Amino acid sequence: MSHYFTTDKNLDHKYQTIEIDLRDVRLSLTTDRGVFSRNYLDFGTQVLLDNITLKNVHKALDVGCGYGPIGLFMAAFNQQADVTMVDVNERALELAEKNIISNNITNAKTLKSDAFEMIHDTFDLIVTNPPIRAGKDTVFNIYEGAYDHLEKSGSLYVVIQKKQGAPSSVKKLESLFGNCEIVAKVKGYWILLAKK
Repeated sequence: MSHYFTTDKNLDHKYQTIEIDLRDVRLSLTTDRGVFSRNYLDFGTQVLLDNITLKNVHKALDVGCGYGPIGLFMAAFNQQADVTMVDVNERALELAEKNIISNNITNAKTLKSDAFEMIHDTFDLIVTNPPIRAGKDTVFNIYEGAYDHLEKSGSLYVVIQKKQGAPSSVKKLESLFGNCEIVAKVKGYWILLAKK
């Protein structure tokens, strides 16, 4: 079985286009087999994008970007921000690159990286819809990497379902950052905000 957080070179292609229309941002995104939520913008990501604050953001990072909905939304919403989008899945990154070009986004770039492995910069905003199926250790490693790569007073936003570990994520973020706000709870999805 193929997972969206790995690269499966044997998987055939089935391209399709989905439309995003949120907070006055309209994006047309190409998706494919082998990436997370290829048929529609998943509800958790939608709730996340409805609730993140993007004012006064200069450098943002999307960890586990997939085909790019979070990173491209951030770049389109705040065109003054420099957005980096990372993923370990090569197919997802190829799609994200195509979507940057097709949506005329000039302030976003992609980078192949297993979480923070290839990240050397710091950011004032990090956002993730973490790969829950990759396991708790992977998710918690993303939180730890985010702490290490945030500027002082920088923010981390996370979307996670209650049934998939939101309460333990709150505890982990509180232990790392000393704080964790539950910004929203919608249909079992929690939007978490931790500030450095």
